[in-house]
Amino acid sequence: MVTEPVRILVVGGGYVGMYTALHLQRHLKAELRSGTAEITVVTPDPYMTYQPFLPEAAAGNISPRHVVVPLRRVLDKCRIVIGEAKAVDHAKRTATITTLATEEEGAGPVQLSYDELVIAPGSISRTLPVPGLADYGIGFKTVEEAIGLRNHVIEQMDIASSTRDPAIRDAALTFVFVGGGFAGVEALGELEDMARYTARYYHNIKPQDLKWVLVEASDRILPEVGEEMGRYAVRELRARNIDVRLETRLESCEDRVAVLSDGSRFPTRTVVWTAGVKPAPVLANTDLPLTERGRLKCTARLGVEGVEHAWSAGDAAAVPDITADEPGRECAPNAQHAVRQTKVLAENLVASLQGRPLKDYAHKYAGSVASLGLHKGVAHVYGRKLKGYPAWFMHRAYHLSRVPTFNRKARVLAEWTLAGLFKREIVSLGSLEHPRAEFELAAGPPPPEPDDEASKGGTADGGAKSD
Repeated sequence: MVTEPVRILVVGGGYVGMYTALHLQRHLKAELRSGTAEITVVTPDPYMTYQPFLPEAAAGNISPRHVVVPLRRVLDKCRIVIGEAKAVDHAKRTATITTLATEEEGAGPVQLSYDELVIAPGSISRTLPVPGLADYGIGFKTVEEAIGLRNHVIEQMDIASSTRDPAIRDAALTFVFVGGGFAGVEALGELEDMARYTARYYHNIKPQDLKWVLVEASDRILPEVGEEMGRYAVRELRARNIDVRLETRLESCEDRVAVLSDGSRFPTRTVVWTAGVKPAPVLANTDLPLTERGRLKCTARLGVEGVEHAWSAGDAAAVPDITADEPGRECAPNAQHAVRQTKVLAENLVASLQGRPLKDYAHKYAGSVASLGLHKGVAHVYGRKLKGYPAWFMHRAYHLSRVPTFNRKARVLAEWTLAGLFKREIVSLGSLEHPRAEFELAAGPPPPEPDDEASKGGTADGGAKSD
């Protein structure tokens, strides 16, 4: 009698999805080899992005390809499906999937059956109905956005250098970042460093000509590193001539003018939106229990509350923090918890298949580190507060230890070493965003031929002008 294999579906190939699948293929090595278990990972991209390195990729300190991890290489025992989960019917154990092939075939979404579900689609940018944001805003969650932003900043410096219009020059050299969390502060810090260095190669742009504005709705930035370190970060940024606006919101960015709630107006060609995230849309299209904020209700064992054979962790999951002093608190949706949750999730999933007892996830929050640019940072780790170079060094050391695979660790370390020996790269490869533009121009219809008389230098009325 042939038994059907246990089908494990992992929705999402980000930090949680990749690490969970990696732990599962290690724990189920014999089962995968014998065909009694199979793991399918559905993800929109064939790689996992290590998001803490996006600011350094934007600044050119790390090559973009070293910020991502190829899933097919790491998850060689899993089936990788490049596509997107649109809905999940857990009662029927099916997920509705669209792939590149379904779009080409025009047959519509396909149904994927499973026995065990790990749903970890991550999050997307949380936007607000700010006029002009959809037209002019730039996000900072993907490696494509990070490299696009680097190209954009250098392109604005090129525009400012070549224009004779002072209004265009000022707008090109004004950069507005909305959101004072890790993503916004680290992206601004790294790019300001990069742009200040780049300015030395322009004959008519000085570092003080660039205007950087950080807009934060609350009364402090980087709340994860504590109030004291947050205040230090504000002082550090302002000392670099960065305009930090606390308790301020972006009201509009229509017509390339950033209007703030304090009445300030900044003509700008760059508005970077990093003001938080929200759960992926697929969670709303499931029959699984959600919190008021749209995250999955989970137990401390990382199972979905009140549901069997469904698991989650990371941004998508509201996991109770059993180490917190206050009852009812949830684990913060950050990489520090996510990487540890995936290990417990995989072990519990395998234990449930083998009839063994499950264990709770418990991790006391260790603290946070943040970079403010090259050789500058803040940290609050295990009660110790660091700033400046020591904090920056700890930031690099911590994330180097956390980036997946030895291959990536070695490559990133090599790039940091070379960056310390040689000058920064200041090249903008804007054509990467539109690689076919030049060929389309060359292959397009030829320009209209001038009429014969005009080509001979005749006058508008067709005759030669005479006295």
